[in-house]
Amino acid sequence: MAPVLLLLAWAGKPGAFLVLVTFAFLTDALDGLIARRLGQASPFGAKLDSWGDLAIYGTLALGSWWLWPAIIRRERLFVCLTIGSYLVPVAIGFLRYGRMPSHHTWGAKWSAVLVSASAILMFAGVSPWPFRCSAPLFVLAGLEDVLITALLPAWHPNVPTVRHALAIRRQERAEA
Repeated sequence: MAPVLLLLAWAGKPGAFLVLVTFAFLTDALDGLIARRLGQASPFGAKLDSWGDLAIYGTLALGSWWLWPAIIRRERLFVCLTIGSYLVPVAIGFLRYGRMPSHHTWGAKWSAVLVSASAILMFAGVSPWPFRCSAPLFVLAGLEDVLITALLPAWHPNVPTVRHALAIRRQERAEA
């Protein structure tokens, strides 16, 4: 959906952009759940999901800048916090593992839902306050992702929490 979203943003179609980005976020929230329920979750799927997340979040950032530059400027602190909280763990994952971390923590999932929904509300003209309140949660989720990357010497997809990362690390040390 990223190319279509970019075309809608470039063409100045904010309503269509918001409808399609909402659909993209809903399908992103459901795809992992469906894969797990059907027993189709895999390391490849985790990697693919991470790349899809990068595409949709990047598209949201660029499209929002084109469509709502005044809102982006006004909310720049919170926008920068959310973008940084997404990109820093990705960059650290690449440095540590040579790939995206793909931890898909519970905190990242919940904060992504909150930030996405609140960004849509903000751009729809409802209120910036939900976005402002959800941005610090996104920061905490990013910090958790960085901590998990620091704890695990080898790449592991779908690590829900730091506690799970510690258990994986203990198990790997016991096996070594």
